[in-house]
Amino acid sequence: MNTPSPLPDNAQTLVKAYLLNLQHQLCEQFEALDGTGRFIHDEWTRPLGGGGITRVLTLGSVFAKVGVNFSHVFGEQLPATASTLRPELQGYRFDALGVSVVSHPDNPYVPTSHANVRFFMAHKDGAPSVWWFGGGFDLTPYYGFEEDCKHWHQTALLACQPFGSDVYPRFKAWCDRYFYLKHREEARGIGGLFFDDYYEHGFQHAFELMQSIGDHFIKGYAPIVQRRKAMPYGPQQQAFQHYRRGRYVEFNLIYDRGTLFGLQSGGRTESILMSLPPEVSWHYNYQPEAHTEEAKLYSDYLPIRDWIT
Repeated sequence: MNTPSPLPDNAQTLVKAYLLNLQHQLCEQFEALDGTGRFIHDEWTRPLGGGGITRVLTLGSVFAKVGVNFSHVFGEQLPATASTLRPELQGYRFDALGVSVVSHPDNPYVPTSHANVRFFMAHKDGAPSVWWFGGGFDLTPYYGFEEDCKHWHQTALLACQPFGSDVYPRFKAWCDRYFYLKHREEARGIGGLFFDDYYEHGFQHAFELMQSIGDHFIKGYAPIVQRRKAMPYGPQQQAFQHYRRGRYVEFNLIYDRGTLFGLQSGGRTESILMSLPPEVSWHYNYQPEAHTEEAKLYSDYLPIRDWIT
């Protein structure tokens, strides 16, 4: 087993302080984007250890729902989803800290967005602690715009550039693989960044990379929201949005490791399922009409592609 370098004594304190500040900053920025909506603040505790702060904005001027959740949970045995890449850690005690973000806009021309940054520590008597970072951000448009997709991926590139020229292409490809609905044989959206089990070059380097990805999420998303939030739309566009939201639900309930980790670790169900959209619809064997904007989502945007060059 490759073992990460030793942690500084204040590692958990540093990560927790950053995550709580990130949650606060994101809530302020989403409230500014929305204009009228305000977040509720709901602190919770986990009977098996730890807890979190769930913050949710609903029925705003721009967003149907935004959730920005912080959690720090710990326990005597690492859940299976957290040890997928490291099965030898089954039975270790653990601490897991993270912030997760999901936004579901009202306007179908504004894409849904998701971000997550997290830190895991696994402990066992007589063995060195094992730790890693994970996270990323991805975008799920209902109607595609080239400039939005290029901006999103350019921002992802900027988040990764200080840490090596190989980081963006690695994390972009990982995101494309991860956010893929195998049973539909299609991507959930246009991707972005995804990484896990990351401890390269020591704690400080890995922590700074996680922070850069956390900080760049809103830089990628906010300009897209500003460009699209006032675009006129009608029942056809909203119906298609509700149909495509079904793909989001399917992924989160079937594949998403964060959802599975939360449920397996005895997390708070209301906070875990906060990521689901408020209104969704399914239609049997739906096929978009050829040469429409809806059809272009499937032909031009969901297939994996290089948005930078």
